[in-house]
This record gives sequence, structure tokens and C-alpha cells, in this order.
Amino acid sequence: RYKSRLGKDAEQFIGYAVEGVSRMKELINDLLEYSRLNTAKKPFSIVDPSLVLEKVMNNLQVTVKESNARVTWGELPAFRGDFTQMVELFQNLISNAIKFNKQPVPEVHIAGEDRGEEFLFSVRDNGIGIEPQYQDRIFVIFQRLHNRDEYSGTGIGLTVCKKILERHGGRIWLESEFGKGSTFLFAIPKSQDGEPQ
Repeated sequence: RYKSRLGKDAEQFIGYAVEGVSRMKELINDLLEYSRLNTAKKPFSIVDPSLVLEKVMNNLQVTVKESNARVTWGELPAFRGDFTQMVELFQNLISNAIKFNKQPVPEVHIAGEDRGEEFLFSVRDNGIGIEPQYQDRIFVIFQRLHNRDEYSGTGIGLTVCKKILERHGGRIWLESEFGKGSTFLFAIPKSQDGEPQ
């Protein structure tokens, strides 16, 4: 309301304040999402990854359209898990693959296979990639590799993925070549010892 009456300096300070409040709101929402991982747990059931990805693609339809992204997957094995948390996991990985990508057509491919004692899934992209010295940091909460002007976000998405997989008795890791893309891999064991609580 007072923007045009207070002069250029005040206008700039108001802009900083609004931007700070917006960042704080995003951070609080992400922290709430992270804390809900402990409280909003559902019993495990058979999860069909194709249904998970249909839900994810519906949630990300605007992002996919605006970025001209191509997201593909083949036949994927079903497993026991929390459907809602799997939607969150795949959505975080796919949206990151699209966001951290400078190609005219960001490409994301999801694959999965039965490895005997576990199911192995991968989310491969043709994005910017991550240098080896930073690959361990990306799963730590609030660790960002880029400034906010370049890529938005709070740095909590991959921490959420890691926490979801820990609940499922699984693990997540990364294979990446800087400038050529990344592949996030995660494994979910078939035997989950009575389902983690």
C-alpha cells in the first residue's frame, strides 16, 4: 500500500522483507512436511509403482508442461510400502530432475527390477549433474548446492526421500556425471522385519 510513497530505498527494503517472509513460509511448510513423516505413517500395503507415478504425473502436470519435460517408465515391480510416502518420494526425485536441468527437453526415466532380496529403482535424468565432492551432502537437511536465484527450494526434498526409505528399511544413493545428468537409485528390501513403525 505504501510502496509508491516511501521512496526507492524503502521500496527495496519492503521487497527484501516480503522475499524473506516468503522464504520463511516455504521453509516452515517444508519442515512441517518433514515432521509429518513421523506422524502420518500408514500401514504398509502392496504398492503398484505405476499407480504411484500416475498420481505424481497428475500432481506435476503444470511443471512438466511448462518445462517441456518427457517422463517415461517401463514395467515396474510392486512391493510392500506406504503408498502416500512413495508418491512423495517419486515426486521429489522427478521434480528435482526437471528443475535441475537446462536441456530444451528435460528427460526423466524411471526403471525398476526385482533383485532377489530387494527391489531396485532408478530415476535417471539428462540434467546438470552433481560433482563428486558434493554427492554426499545432498541428502543432508538444508544443504543446497546452488543459490536461490538460480534454483528455488529449501534443500529438504532429498532428506525427505532418505527418511522415507529408512522407514521402509531401504537406502538411496546417487550416480552422477557433472554436466551430463544424474541417476538416483534406491533399494527397498522384500523382508521388512514387521514393517518399521
